[in-house]
Amino acid sequence: MKAKRVLSDDLLSRLEDKIPVMAEGAINTAYINALAAGRSVMEVMNGMLVETTADGKHKVIRVAKPKHKVTLGGVIKVRRCS
Repeated sequence: MKAKRVLSDDLLSRLEDKIPVMAEGAINTAYINALAAGRSVMEVMNGMLVETTADGKHKVIRVAKPKHKVTLGGVIKVRRCS
């Protein structure tokens, strides 16, 4: 399949700039859908790992500890779990 139009660097940059906004929307939608389905959601609130249920109750599970210290511009290697 041949592309009808070649993407310019400017257009590609503008499209890439939309990725974080789209990802945030997808995360919010998944959060709302999980709660609407009666499921609970794990999230971090004020440094604590909290379970939020569909009825709006919050249950503190434990202190949220950072797993990795990350330096600005550093590279993180992720191993595949499955």
